[in-house]
Amino acid sequence: MSPRTPLILATALLTLAGCQGVTLEPTPTSTQDATSSSAQLDELTVVAKTGSMSGYSREKFPHWRSTGSNCDIRDTVLKRDGKNVKTSGCNVVAGTWNSFYDGKVLDSPTKVDIDHMVPLANAWRSGASKWSTDEREEFANDLDDPQLIAVSAASNRSKGDQDPSTWKPTESSSWCDYAQDWIEVKAKWKLTVTAKEKTALRDMLEKCT
Repeated sequence: MSPRTPLILATALLTLAGCQGVTLEPTPTSTQDATSSSAQLDELTVVAKTGSMSGYSREKFPHWRSTGSNCDIRDTVLKRDGKNVKTSGCNVVAGTWNSFYDGKVLDSPTKVDIDHMVPLANAWRSGASKWSTDEREEFANDLDDPQLIAVSAASNRSKGDQDPSTWKPTESSSWCDYAQDWIEVKAKWKLTVTAKEKTALRDMLEKCT
């Protein structure tokens, strides 16, 4: 298990706190150890190639969901992953964020992107095209799993919709957690992987030792 605070606990604390500013440790992390992640990886369905992008649009994954009082899921993640967060009403207006992907320290919420660990387009190609809109909305706003994470805009743009076979965080110390998180999300949502993707994830899990 990563030494970082479990995601579910952090989300629960935010729910109890409502729209009040709270400071929590970043929590984009799997709740599993490397052995469990490796076993879970072996259970994922491997396909020869990714599915088609035909019919895809981000609008088919409605986000960011309202959480009431002018709050939304983006605000929730900014509060959860930031330090010294300040709000105006429910809107996050200040704080600092450590970007998990590239190690950059971000001093404004305008510099922060909320990334989907498994990108929406990748999910579409690996099974989500068959889901209902309600299921895709749940996926796009998933706070119960390590699917949403605050990162630098530059690293998010660099990643795009790529899987670990073609893109990895430049911060190699994040590779263990990144692989565990990716595997956990794909397993939870029963999404497929390619052979190259599986190999890359296996290699990244070696950083856990």
